[in-house]
Amino acid sequence: MQRIRLRYTKRGRLRFTSHRDFQRAFERALRRAEVPMAYSAGFTPHPKVSYANAAPTGTGSEAEYLEIALTEARDPEVLRALLDESLPGGLDLTDAVEAHTSSFADRLTASVWELRLDRVEPAVAKEAVDAFLAAGSVEVQRRTKSGIRAFDARAAVVRLELLDASEASRSSSTEGNLMADGPTEQPCAILRLVVRHVTPAVRPDDVLSGLRAVADLAPPVPAAVTRLAQGLFDEENGTVTDPLAPDREAVTAPPKADAAAAAAVQPGPA
Repeated sequence: MQRIRLRYTKRGRLRFTSHRDFQRAFERALRRAEVPMAYSAGFTPHPKVSYANAAPTGTGSEAEYLEIALTEARDPEVLRALLDESLPGGLDLTDAVEAHTSSFADRLTASVWELRLDRVEPAVAKEAVDAFLAAGSVEVQRRTKSGIRAFDARAAVVRLELLDASEASRSSSTEGNLMADGPTEQPCAILRLVVRHVTPAVRPDDVLSGLRAVADLAPPVPAAVTRLAQGLFDEENGTVTDPLAPDREAVTAPPKADAAAAAAVQPGPA
């Protein structure tokens, strides 16, 4: 059985699709592309597809991940292209690798988000960000299936910063980025957020609620939110690494037995 890991996007209007909507669209794409899927056992077999940490409905994303299991080996890039042709524009498959490592979900420990606050002066946003970061904890509330739940939105935030004018300009002009959806003539503050994946999960809207709680920051229009990356958080340099990199490296690295044999025949010092 071959396992393929795929990265996909939710762009433009497709950010309003729910996770279930994407599942249906993706399963249709699997059938159209005639992918030799492995199926679960039992009375109601279903394709073996594992989804990891999907973004909330209404947010865009450049970094969503899933894994599929196949009964026949396929070239990952060819498979990606076939599936991408069968998906609507905005739900785009951008990367594919064959799985050579385990515990993929364990490598999704943090996300990088961008929050566009239209009609908010950057100076006002900066004051709110400073107040949020200075707080020891920021309690927010969220409605769940079991009722209203209160939790700390500050502890999971690794970094929260206001982008300067040049960074904001590059961000707004990036192809496919949701930041270009909003108005451009009004004041606008763009925030970059790095947040750990904890329990309960702290989402961008929770951080926005925290900014409202500590500094009364309430954008007059809904924020446009995009996930730029998710992966393993590097404690040393504070970055979020590509979760597919270990699988790529496993393909290019020589087998251990071959490496040991090569080392054994190396001539010693003269």
